[in-house]
Amino acid sequence: MKRAAKVGKIEGGVLAAKGFRAAGVGASIKYKGRNDVALIVADAPCSAAAVFTTNKVAAAPVIYDRMIAKGGRLQAILANSGCANACTGEAGLKDAELSALATAGELGIDPRHVMVASTGVIGRRLPMPRLLAGMKNAAAALGTSTDHAMAAARAIMTTDTKPKQAAARVTIGGRKVVVGGMAKGSGMIEPNMATMLAFITTDAAVSPAMLRRAVRLAVAHSFNRIVVDGDESTNDSLFVMASGKAGNAAIEKAGEDFDAFLAALEAVAVSLARQMAADGEGATKFVTVRVRGARTERDAERAARAIAKSPLAKTSWFGKDPNWGRVLAAVGYSGADVVDMKAEVFYGKEWAFRRGEVAGEKQLARLAKVMEAPELDITVDLHIGEGSAEIYTCDFSVDYVHINADYTT
Repeated sequence: MKRAAKVGKIEGGVLAAKGFRAAGVGASIKYKGRNDVALIVADAPCSAAAVFTTNKVAAAPVIYDRMIAKGGRLQAILANSGCANACTGEAGLKDAELSALATAGELGIDPRHVMVASTGVIGRRLPMPRLLAGMKNAAAALGTSTDHAMAAARAIMTTDTKPKQAAARVTIGGRKVVVGGMAKGSGMIEPNMATMLAFITTDAAVSPAMLRRAVRLAVAHSFNRIVVDGDESTNDSLFVMASGKAGNAAIEKAGEDFDAFLAALEAVAVSLARQMAADGEGATKFVTVRVRGARTERDAERAARAIAKSPLAKTSWFGKDPNWGRVLAAVGYSGADVVDMKAEVFYGKEWAFRRGEVAGEKQLARLAKVMEAPELDITVDLHIGEGSAEIYTCDFSVDYVHINADYTT
């Protein structure tokens, strides 16, 4: 019987692993007085893997990075907030390329090992003089402390209310291997991928091919399982770099070492994904939607995703109203097989609807207590199969409307 790897959560972020430096500085890309340029640099070229938005309207940095990602090697990431560099045509693509070339020149590294990322308002050109000045300042400020990691994490925030970091440790071949990362994402979030920027580093030695495989598997159960509002961004990007500084024998095939590494990578990815869902724009509740007893796993995910995206369900959570009808209705239009008289709906451990029985006055009082908590579990049991899935999301509050009503101004 295969023994699961023991993964320990540790403090830290993108600098928790050995072999990396980072910085975050202010360059007045959109606002004055806040960090908006981040730089992450490896001591040497690393194995790398990347995943991008599937939106057909892809931002210039995504188009540029897709070409770089084919090489499977990466040494530096330049990221900015405040301007997405999306829908900017050939000029925007040239800006992305220029920023990568300038970063490579400043660091004295191969430009084929530099990726760029942007987040913010769509349709505006990057203020290149400010961006490049910020990049140079960030290069001069590079360091390995937790403060450096936090400064970089803050520099990629847009409507996020807090920075998002995570790290984990696992033993591979007798060596302690660390995976750490940072992410931004608060609104315009739905897979595939989830709307975000995420940068993950590890000191594991792993081949580019196996790293790509691990990233695909980890994303499927983390970033591709979060929903805030059902909108998919033009800029979604996840970059992973592996320095090899842990000293483990290189992971070049499937096996126990790969499984242990995947477990640590997935732990970090899930933590970052949950933090994004919890920090959804204007959110007052972090909500986990679980569907079990579906005919297939695909059906379960369809149903869970429909619930998580439903504005009617999400506003009921904000209003602390256990309106199970909205939950079951979402399952009904999701495309999943469902028989309403077999289904059960739970808020936390309290039932609201079970096989045709509707919660009465006493049960509603119990449900009211559950709805007060800042974290809420919604479980739907369809009782027609063995498929199950889990989606992370949040409620819709009045503040969500205010934030997005005047985002560009």
